[in-house]
Amino acid sequence: MILIRWIRNLIELFRTHRWVWWILVYTAIYMASFQIMENARHVHYHVIHTWIDEQIPFCEYFVIPYILWFGLNVWVVAWFVLKAERYEYYRLITALMLGMTAFLVVSVVYPNRLELRPEHVDTTNICGRLVAMLYGTDTPTNVLPSIHVYNTVVLCHAVNTNARLRRRKLLILSLNTLGVLIILSTMFLKQHSVIDVSLGLVMGMLMQIISDRIFETEEERSFSKETVLTRSASSRRTAG
Repeated sequence: MILIRWIRNLIELFRTHRWVWWILVYTAIYMASFQIMENARHVHYHVIHTWIDEQIPFCEYFVIPYILWFGLNVWVVAWFVLKAERYEYYRLITALMLGMTAFLVVSVVYPNRLELRPEHVDTTNICGRLVAMLYGTDTPTNVLPSIHVYNTVVLCHAVNTNARLRRRKLLILSLNTLGVLIILSTMFLKQHSVIDVSLGLVMGMLMQIISDRIFETEEERSFSKETVLTRSASSRRTAG
């Protein structure tokens, strides 16, 4: 009975919140495309590497925030589907889709890989075993830019700028702390180079600006104009 009720509620959700199909369909397309690229046999890969990567030690305990990233994606998107304004949801998923599509394009035109993973992982503790499982399912190819980093930037921005969520100080502090740990985890687990992380950060900020501008509300446009006019008047008074 519980399963049947859950399925009915899910069907009702898809019927009443039809905008959720955008992210579901895109996710399916993205995952299929990613798997095709992961299984591709390129003759040449561009190796991503910097001397800074060699200075960062491997630490298996960072696998915890790395895995929590998947739950973060589900929670934030689900909250914006159910609780946020429609334009906020579209703003979020547009930013996510722009960056993930850019990642797929980069992976096709610029096949890349890492050679940073340790030769041996200590599997005597649970974190080491999780890392071994991660390495076994995720190849060190197609890493530029880091989607872990990119999505983290976009998700944190969405939560930090939401009028309802940003009032919850403990939630914001916890989320931002987790975001920093996720970004660090990509390097301490040797899943990404500093280059992947840096590009993920920069691209996240740029794509978010584009998405914000596309779904900018009239109130936000008015506020931006008032801010520009106020600054212009202030500059004239200072100059005078």
